[in-house]
Amino acid sequence: MDVERIAARVWPGRPLQLEPLGGGITNRNFKVECDGRFYVLRIGGRDTHLLGIDRQAEYSAASVAAELGVGPEVVAFLEPEGYLVTRFVEGVPVPPEEISRPEVLREAAGLVRCVHEGPPFPARFDSFRVVEAYRASAVTHGVEVPAGYDEAKAVADKVEAALGPRSERPCHNDLLNANFIRGPAGIQIVDWEYAGMGDRFFDLANFAVNHDLDADRERLLLDAYFGEVRERDLAHLRLMRFMSDFREAMWGVVQQGISEIDFDFGSYAQRHFERMENTVAGKPFGEALGQIA
Repeated sequence: MDVERIAARVWPGRPLQLEPLGGGITNRNFKVECDGRFYVLRIGGRDTHLLGIDRQAEYSAASVAAELGVGPEVVAFLEPEGYLVTRFVEGVPVPPEEISRPEVLREAAGLVRCVHEGPPFPARFDSFRVVEAYRASAVTHGVEVPAGYDEAKAVADKVEAALGPRSERPCHNDLLNANFIRGPAGIQIVDWEYAGMGDRFFDLANFAVNHDLDADRERLLLDAYFGEVRERDLAHLRLMRFMSDFREAMWGVVQQGISEIDFDFGSYAQRHFERMENTVAGKPFGEALGQIA
């Protein structure tokens, strides 16, 4: 892969400095300096469409996020490959212990709400269908589906039936801690490749589980988002914490068959299966399922 040649398509004939950015386990990202300004060049991993990623949809969602002031400016989109160039956010990921502080949690909730209330995204994201698609892709690529899948799918079916029809909002769907960057102008959310129309409680739960929010912080998150805490909303969030880990576990399973990145996706999947199982075994999940049903 000739990264210099790819970058030259964006900035032809101009001197460039490129630096690999670590931390990503789906794509290859590079920091690019041109004329004293800094950018991020994202080069998608192999067969990422099997992860439900549509690069054109990512570009559209990232552009909307930039217009809302929630995400970094989109500079270029290279077709047909779908390489994305955004402005580099001068800052650092917000540590989980900081993001769980009430004032920072309210700031983050406000950003997520801004997205949910913004223009629609072209893609669709339904965690219940995603785990099914990931299983099919894993089988196609010769990856053994963990034994825990069938039991988890049975629980997911109960959750989906209990929730019934859900309204769709534009969602990020990958609210990992590393995707919240504190810059000079405040927090920005990066990496919009899974963005699509979906259940906003998946986003809220995905945020909650990825930042290890306890029961009090879950309530604070909902209060910051809605201006109040309704028990049904809290139950909905707790059920979707399970779906967040189920999706993440199956994502790790698929990656074992398609990714070229040196990373232990098997252990990654197992960690999420274990956390998902602990969630189901906990009293709050059972109470939430009973309340919603």
